[in-house]
Amino acid sequence: MKPTSRRKFIKDTLSSLSLLFMTPTLLAASEKDDNKIIPNKKKVIIFGAGISGLAAAKKLQEKGFIVTVLEAQNKVGGRLRTNRTLGIAFDEGASWIHGIKGNPITNLAQKAGIKTSFTDDESLVCYDINGVLRSDEIFDNADAELKKIKKVLKNNGSATQSFETVFNTLYPAKVNDRLWKFLLSTYITFNLGDINKVSSTLYEEGEEFSGEEHIVTNGFDTLPNYLAKGLNIQFNQRVSKIDYSGNKTKITHNGSVSETDYVLVTVPLGVLKSGKIQFVPALPNTKQTAIQKVGMNCVNKFLLTWNTTFWDNEQYICYTPETKDKFNYFVNVKKFNPKANALMTFAYADYARQTEKMNDNQIISEIMFHLRDIYGNDVPNPTNMIRTKWQTNENSFGSYSFTQVGTEMRHFDDLAEEVNDKIFFAGEHTEADYFSTAHGAYLSGIREANKIINLI
Repeated sequence: MKPTSRRKFIKDTLSSLSLLFMTPTLLAASEKDDNKIIPNKKKVIIFGAGISGLAAAKKLQEKGFIVTVLEAQNKVGGRLRTNRTLGIAFDEGASWIHGIKGNPITNLAQKAGIKTSFTDDESLVCYDINGVLRSDEIFDNADAELKKIKKVLKNNGSATQSFETVFNTLYPAKVNDRLWKFLLSTYITFNLGDINKVSSTLYEEGEEFSGEEHIVTNGFDTLPNYLAKGLNIQFNQRVSKIDYSGNKTKITHNGSVSETDYVLVTVPLGVLKSGKIQFVPALPNTKQTAIQKVGMNCVNKFLLTWNTTFWDNEQYICYTPETKDKFNYFVNVKKFNPKANALMTFAYADYARQTEKMNDNQIISEIMFHLRDIYGNDVPNPTNMIRTKWQTNENSFGSYSFTQVGTEMRHFDDLAEEVNDKIFFAGEHTEADYFSTAHGAYLSGIREANKIINLI
């Protein structure tokens, strides 16, 4: 979902090593993980056909387990959703492969037939209000200063203070500066979470793969569709209860009850927070605490099309309005899809949640106010617009996890901890090194499949 670097890069010396060395958790599998397992008649029910659930299902089925995937929606992918109603592959969730070197998604995407395009962060133009072009020097200097601030700010933070609180205390002159509002909005809130909730000490936690940022051009859903081949997936099945009090675990879905030896829960953190799934007995306190403590961000995306282009021939168009988190960053879709006269823009955090209460005409009006301020009042309304509503989506209740005030890094491990060797958990929110990413979700599915395999 995010186009820019989020956390510290893995050292270049590691980029040439194998993926296993870069992800030690995958080494937990014993030797029998490398050998074919004779069909064991053990049943696994996986709740959720997102990338983590599909990755686990594929591996477990290959090792001889009887695997059933229950998916609440009518298609696979979870937050890897692609909308093609306008003739453009508009990825509503994840759009980018973040760091293509050593990233497990890179090779997987090639096998699946995904097409990508390099997105150049340097191809950028920035405007202030009244269409005033900001100089590259001013923008680059502020961007470089933010990078320095990010390196030192956590030394002044505390577990009880947000990034915003500490930043505003240390740099009061920047609080109302429109360029700094933009930088914090786009490079902190977009990439992490609500700036007034992001932990002032953990905002740099986690790892990144090195290499270029590539955006998917033919739809990220190509990947889950590839992984789903040959799997037993039951659609429109909403799980309401998981009873693991007996020898067999009982799953209640759509009024029916299914029994299984193991359950893998891969629903987003927002769904766990909602409490819509009942666990019997209740989950351990450590698990419940982790669900509460780790944050869930909201980013909404908007794709607009026109008959002709009127904007700059750059990859990114920035705008620095008074209001933060509001349609201040535009991706020029035409740069990687020459036939598309389209822009993609975003809303973050509370403003993103607010947009879900607005109708399409209100959204278009707000976006066009910004574009006309940049390019003039003669700019026409778009021919079409499509949008997301992640906060009120009952299958996600948000976009991706983040380290908010009160989060401890052990909470990600607690989210990943199995319960009684019966209930297992996967998803981006269970990967301490790669949370909030598609590759983190994928790796978590492989991790949990290996756990189950090692029980046989």
